[in-house]
Amino acid sequence: MILVTGGAGFIGSNIVAALNEARRGPVVVSDLLRQGNKWQNLRKRQIADIVPPEELAAWLPGKPLEAVIHLGANSATTASDGDEVMRRNFRCSLMLLDWCTEHSVPFLYASSAATYGDGGQGYDDAAATTSLAQLRPLNLYGWSKHLFDQVVAARREAGQALPPLCCGLKFFNVYGPNEQHKGPMRSVVHKVFETLSRGETVELFRSHRPDYADGEQLRDFVFVEDVVAILLYLLDEPVSAPPLLNIGAGQARSWLDLVRAVGAAMGQEVTPRFIDMPASIRDKYQYHTLADLSRLRQAGWNAPMTSLEEGVAKTVAILASADPFR
Repeated sequence: MILVTGGAGFIGSNIVAALNEARRGPVVVSDLLRQGNKWQNLRKRQIADIVPPEELAAWLPGKPLEAVIHLGANSATTASDGDEVMRRNFRCSLMLLDWCTEHSVPFLYASSAATYGDGGQGYDDAAATTSLAQLRPLNLYGWSKHLFDQVVAARREAGQALPPLCCGLKFFNVYGPNEQHKGPMRSVVHKVFETLSRGETVELFRSHRPDYADGEQLRDFVFVEDVVAILLYLLDEPVSAPPLLNIGAGQARSWLDLVRAVGAAMGQEVTPRFIDMPASIRDKYQYHTLADLSRLRQAGWNAPMTSLEEGVAKTVAILASADPFR
């Protein structure tokens, strides 16, 4: 039995799909479906149970889990309720870490590229406490992930017990199918597809730094199929897994590149309109992200990453189909 927290969400539902396709499981999902279309991310999947997050601690005792894949979190980079974010992103992670340690269950968990802040300290996924202490996340979400990374690192360096596999995955800008439920937090691929489908003009944030032209802010965009393949590889090759791993494409591309890729997949030319970035997020905005994949390659993952153009084309094909869910 494999537990996937956040399993009805974007990355989680793609992992559940892959586990089903590989005939691994049974799979148990912990998530909140709430109102809306999030349930459709799991409509085609076989799952043994859906456990609300607040019931998870009571559900765990006695369960014969093969692994815990912990993705559940408040992932909004604009979140401002510190108590709620700490409860969902930090305290729940601690509970699962302790349970997996006690029961010797492999534990893969979602960290984030948001832990790197503005990138001034680079994007090295070193897991030493001294290295982590140099990072300065720019938002509450990034800090909550960083705080948990530091706890795991401190336990490791103190020689305390940890799960047999304990690896944090620093996801960069993941995109792909099954993001419809995320509303304003869904990837720009989805937003641009919807905008172009309505025949409207795509809007991008204007640059507020002289060293970046409008639309030339850079991101490491990684296709969700690559993320899922890497995660399943780590489950099968636990000895190779470092404590922290960057999960990105290893290439920085501009927002203009992304918008044009969506347009090309839809057979349209795109000329975006640039708008001012809200003042409330200007000092928290990342102008450049780029995953250093050295440790991932050292861990044995040698497959090429999907190009932005190919991943966007696959995503657009699903979004434009009669059933826009994976």
